Amino acid sequence: MPGENLTREEARTRADLLTVDAYDIALDVRSAVGAQEGDGPRTFRSVTTIRFRCATEGADSFADLLAPSITSLTLNGRALDVAEVYDGSRIALTGLAAENTLTVDARCAYSKTGQGLHRFVDPEDGEVYLYTHFEPADSRRVFANFEQPDLKAPFTFAVTAPEGWTVLSNGDRDGESTPAEGGGTHTRFVPTRPISTYITAVVAGPYHYERDHYSRALPDGSTLEIPLGALCRKGLARHFDADDIFTVTKQGLDFFHERFDFPYPFGKYDQAFVPEYNIGAMENPGCVTFREEYIFRGRVTQASYEARSNTLLHEMAHMWFGDLVTMEWWDDLWLKESFADFMGAYALVGATRFTDGWITFANRRKSWAYRADQLSSTHPVTADIRDLEDAKLNFDGITYAKGASVLKQLVAYVGEEAFLEGARRYFKRHAYGNTTLGDLLSVLHETSGRDMAAWSAAWLQTTGVNALTPQATYDAHGTITELAVVQEAADAHPTLRPHRVAVGLYRRADGALTRYARAEVDVAGPRTVVSELAGLERPDLILVNDEDLTYCKIRFDEGSLATLRGHLGELTDPMARALCWSALWNLTRDALMPARDFLALVESFAGTETDIGVLQMVQSWAGSALAHYTTPASRETAGQALAQGALRELRQAEPGSGHQLAWARFFAGAASAEADLQLLDGLLAGNAKIDGLDVDQELRWTFLAQLAAHGAADAERIDAELARDDTASGKRHQVRCLTARPSAEVKAAAWTSVVERDELSNALVEATIAGFGQSHQRALLAPFAPRYLAALERVWQERSIEIGMSIVTGLFPMQQGDQATLDAVEGWLTGHPDAAPALRRLVAEGRDDLARAVRAQSCDAA
Repeated sequence: MPGENLTREEARTRADLLTVDAYDIALDVRSAVGAQEGDGPRTFRSVTTIRFRCATEGADSFADLLAPSITSLTLNGRALDVAEVYDGSRIALTGLAAENTLTVDARCAYSKTGQGLHRFVDPEDGEVYLYTHFEPADSRRVFANFEQPDLKAPFTFAVTAPEGWTVLSNGDRDGESTPAEGGGTHTRFVPTRPISTYITAVVAGPYHYERDHYSRALPDGSTLEIPLGALCRKGLARHFDADDIFTVTKQGLDFFHERFDFPYPFGKYDQAFVPEYNIGAMENPGCVTFREEYIFRGRVTQASYEARSNTLLHEMAHMWFGDLVTMEWWDDLWLKESFADFMGAYALVGATRFTDGWITFANRRKSWAYRADQLSSTHPVTADIRDLEDAKLNFDGITYAKGASVLKQLVAYVGEEAFLEGARRYFKRHAYGNTTLGDLLSVLHETSGRDMAAWSAAWLQTTGVNALTPQATYDAHGTITELAVVQEAADAHPTLRPHRVAVGLYRRADGALTRYARAEVDVAGPRTVVSELAGLERPDLILVNDEDLTYCKIRFDEGSLATLRGHLGELTDPMARALCWSALWNLTRDALMPARDFLALVESFAGTETDIGVLQMVQSWAGSALAHYTTPASRETAGQALAQGALRELRQAEPGSGHQLAWARFFAGAASAEADLQLLDGLLAGNAKIDGLDVDQELRWTFLAQLAAHGAADAERIDAELARDDTASGKRHQVRCLTARPSAEVKAAAWTSVVERDELSNALVEATIAGFGQSHQRALLAPFAPRYLAALERVWQERSIEIGMSIVTGLFPMQQGDQATLDAVEGWLTGHPDAAPALRRLVAEGRDDLARAVRAQSCDAA
């Protein structure tokens, strides 16, 4: 990826020099359909006019553009020699005037990586769909610009597209579309408010489009009117539940308007569900894009609907945190992502039917944060982002989930109303501008009176996760004489932080484990006494961080751990159970509990878990424990026991319930014995039945993938399933199943298609990698570990960062799980000190996970 980077220092220098007044961008995407001309990449015409001021007359700067060719360049009416001023990524601008106009007429390339303007051809009907994705710096693949978040400006888009296409951008249309010379239609959009380049958007194609409307009376007596739209590919229209999407959208708009006291500022609100999307969603103002997997082709559990609603609300929160007010540079990425992650859960619980959203947050989002915060690449929530490659890798569990967890702690620290009043002042003070950490802390100090500098130093500017353990002593009658909370930190990240926590005492009675006492305390330093709980009778379970007020790893005293081993399923409070499951998983990951013990807890108590989201998370952890943390000698036996437990729960689950569906999927993933594979085969063929289980098309692919991975389904059978489901989704499933087959030839072909060639789209790269890396195929995959290390630098240099990240992380030889592979990876890191920092970070993260697996296997064998 040489020549495409931008450093923080370069961005600061340019921002000090330039002020951007307006962009006018004309795109002609009629070339997206029909035969391609020439041998190079398929391209479209992009004409950009930028009006900008320069603080120092005669100074030099540059504009950004990644394009196969430039047809013409003019600066202040003067034609520039393209060969002299354009190096493939930057346009040199010399001798700037006080006021400048730059016009760039270029041929830009359609993308198959999900970056820039992505072009997708639907195999079901041959229709072509386009959409843009720019974060953090890919708008320069579509139009010339100054690609950094603090050079905001109004954008006016005009798009010439094939006849009959829906064309959308951030703003409303400026009148009706008109016929274009040479065919197709021409659509012009009204100028946006000042926004950053990375959140501009264009969506174009024969999309299925549904409309609704939102109205709200404002305090000044006026009415806010927001046209709503939701769209997807025509092939998914029969599955599209737009009514539910509109319901959550309206609930979210009500919720945020009531709390933010700043009307939604971007006119209409379209939500586009697009194919082959790299991430969950993107907060383009007025034109939010989502991955189309949020349109459910088959039956899913309520946890999937909750996750979708959370994402809808997360992106909506960005309209204020990120779009209205934007971080100055990517160091403060948390100012948008942490807030949106927190606000997504906050609104989910406060505005929708998913009132247990904080349980999911504690169980699922924090799990992501805990892993990220224990990697060697962990960083403060306010990170040191040197350049765009750093920025790309910092969309991680720290920036999202840890930051959101820290904000949850902040709300407890300053109070909910002070927090919200701080947000209101922040929006009004910095609307359409850019901010840094200090801007937010200053308003929170105003509204709360708290020392925000000390809080920030402890929570935002340090790394690592603390562990909190209860320590109790008792008298001869079983009465608590003293209860304390012990705080520990890893040697590499020794900071002990202030924590506002609740400590809950639980006891067993009549087959239930319930709380009988609770105290909140400010934990500070290595040991804090909870005086309020002294004198109470001995508990069966002490739960530190009850109700999940802070960000920490929970530990247990011996008595509490013994209670959980025997009675975890008796905990009546779903949040307490979720916290205990999470704590037990962290003990397993930290090699403090053998993986076999965690699997035994799953087999004993997962079947009693009532929260479907928690159940599915526990099942995922069980799969990871089996694949990576169980000693190799016991893996097969442990796997068969897990599959039998899953089958038992599947047969006992309420027919047609979400729990039944979750156990069916988990059983399919664990099945390896011949009898279990035969059952999957019978369910596919229809000659085996489980009461209430509807084996729809998505579940069929789940079953078939496991059969393929164990050699029980050949290419002919997989192709026959594709004929049954000849869609874009079916194609991805087919590729995954084909590459999962246990054959050296299959693995070699998959490797070549991803590593040695660059023909597959991002979605098919992802599907190929998913099928390739089967954890039970260790011997078959072993020869690829050295090939992986040998190919790393070449892949990183030759591929886009998005595809490069997919290959480096997806093909990391994690399934080997042994010391020899760990030593080889360590050898690569030692021997390649000058490799790209972003590449080294990804490899080091894989190394960290592999080292953790080796330690956990030793614990399991002990």
